[in-house]
Amino acid sequence: SSPWGCPALFVEKKDQDGKRLCVDYRPLNAVTVKNKYPLPHIDILFDQLGGATVFSKIDLRSGYHQIKVREEDIPKTAFSTRYGLYEYLVMSFGLTNAPAFFMYLMNSVFMNELDKFVLVFIDDILVYSKNEKEHEEHLRIVLSRLREHKLYAKFGKCAFWLKEVAFLGHILSAKGVVCRSRQGGRCAELEAATSVTRDTEFSWFSGVLPPLHQRFLKNSKAYDSINPEKMQSLRGVQNAKKHLESPVLAQPDITKPFDVYCDAYGSGLGCVLMQEGRVIAYASCQLRKHEVNYPTHDLELLAVVYALKKWRHYLLGNTCRIYTDHKSLK
Repeated sequence: SSPWGCPALFVEKKDQDGKRLCVDYRPLNAVTVKNKYPLPHIDILFDQLGGATVFSKIDLRSGYHQIKVREEDIPKTAFSTRYGLYEYLVMSFGLTNAPAFFMYLMNSVFMNELDKFVLVFIDDILVYSKNEKEHEEHLRIVLSRLREHKLYAKFGKCAFWLKEVAFLGHILSAKGVVCRSRQGGRCAELEAATSVTRDTEFSWFSGVLPPLHQRFLKNSKAYDSINPEKMQSLRGVQNAKKHLESPVLAQPDITKPFDVYCDAYGSGLGCVLMQEGRVIAYASCQLRKHEVNYPTHDLELLAVVYALKKWRHYLLGNTCRIYTDHKSLK
């Protein structure tokens, strides 16, 4: 037995044969001092891909398991089964500090290549280049780094010399970024919710879909505030489905001016960032309780302020034009 023994179970692997061992480390995580190393924001990561036309992705084999656990901490990884007590000698999935530490490791390994031709999110690596000649050299450098630090990739999950690549739930190409339709497809199958479970399911979609899909919030009539009894007759679900067709988001060019389109509606704010007629990003949010009482003039101004804060990292120091349909703001 062990004071650190945690329960374990097996779950089906998504889109794969076999099962995955999952250990419930919640008791251990509750008393663990948290590692505050930040994980990168996916949308900001993609901003560096402007001009890239060739891509390769590398997925590490059981990434966490390539990191050894300190000998004195091995007993803390214990998990219990009816066959006995086991302890991990390597970093296990489910440990609260595992993502932060692995992100720190990968950033250290590729410190000289980050933001130049390498994009890393935990154990997923993307190599991007402007042409094939550059890509050959970039791949050689990345693979050398992995060999140098004895990090192993799973060949079956790697793909090289691609013009279009699926990465972190998006499709990346020279044209821009498109959100993959797997989640959108599930959302499009939803009908008007008739129970708390279905209401929660649709609210989950509205919360986790990337910013480019948040524009359907206007048509969904603020689902989080609607009770299941009213959902059955609501047609906003059908309107929301129509907006799940993903546009291609262009990469920003800070040498060119930006166009910001802002609008306020009954339950929220919406804005679009564009450049030369191409969409860079969408954003929207629900109004707070006190903001619902704002006059139209203040709501339209609030939409402008929201957009400027949301995309401050793009707009600060650059030329931008703001478009609003409220004349008093001119």
